[in-house]
Amino acid sequence: MRKSFFCIDAHTCGNPVRLVAGGGPLLPHLPIAERRDIFVRDHDWIRQALMFEPRGHDVMSGAIIYPAHRQDCDFAVIFIEVSGCLPMCGAGTIGLVTAAIEEGLVTPRVPGRLSIETPAGKVDIEYEKPGEFVESVRMFNVASYLHAADVEVDVPGLGRLVVDVAYGGNYYAVVEPQAAWAGLDGMSASDIVDLSRKLRTALSQLCHPVHPENERISGVHHAIWCDQPVSANADGRGAVFYGDKAIDRSPGGTGTSARMAQLHGKGRLKAGEKFRQESLIGTIFEGRIEQETEIGSFRGILPSVSGWARIIGHNTIFVDDRDPLAHGFQIG
Repeated sequence: MRKSFFCIDAHTCGNPVRLVAGGGPLLPHLPIAERRDIFVRDHDWIRQALMFEPRGHDVMSGAIIYPAHRQDCDFAVIFIEVSGCLPMCGAGTIGLVTAAIEEGLVTPRVPGRLSIETPAGKVDIEYEKPGEFVESVRMFNVASYLHAADVEVDVPGLGRLVVDVAYGGNYYAVVEPQAAWAGLDGMSASDIVDLSRKLRTALSQLCHPVHPENERISGVHHAIWCDQPVSANADGRGAVFYGDKAIDRSPGGTGTSARMAQLHGKGRLKAGEKFRQESLIGTIFEGRIEQETEIGSFRGILPSVSGWARIIGHNTIFVDDRDPLAHGFQIG
């Protein structure tokens, strides 16, 4: 049997976003966090087929939209990534909103505004569409916080690092320049991937955060290596690592949120202030702390992140049972 998936391919500030507009599995009308569990259990082959080679690649990300279960949301989303079904994806959100609005998949109840039900919680959206195209999207992300500060971890090949663990929709190891790590200059992409894997493995022995309000979200699966910006229009630069060997080409939506939560938690960024994050390829997200909040017993922030995306084409993808690589592959 051959199955077809109609996709709208886009990129958010350089990072690919594949919006599955047709062919996604029908799921029961439940909260999207529960539907995500069902998708992972029964339909994860779809994620693998569309994200892995030969139909995707090592940094592929995507989304499938569904009717919202929450009455205060316009629609719901399941994020599909090479690394799994993430609770939240900032670049993915900016890309899917741009594609869904421009292609007419979603009609907002209030023009210029949307509310999305994500597995991590409700995410509000403001977008600018002065004409035919969406020029920018600002997402008001889930509550973010600094989970643990100044965690000492021994990383093979580097030595002892001091890192912070922060949440911005996913948990991140936040690394800043220090004695054992001079910064991003001179590092290759393979260096970042290699060190991130080692850091994540070493950190897992010391720290396993669980979201205080959603136990489905746990563990440090991402890292963000932070440095001084290159652009005069940015306040900082970051390389976001996720999955097995992926580096975000965008500045990272949940990564920028986690970075702002870390800076706020250490008294270096205040409510109302902006933080413009630069990616490795020079694209920029504008982050802003909207207000302070509490997440369980933690003091945190409500962040927003603004960026842009562009549709790059329509893509009808076939997954044929006769194909020995129907469900994709990854080279370790």
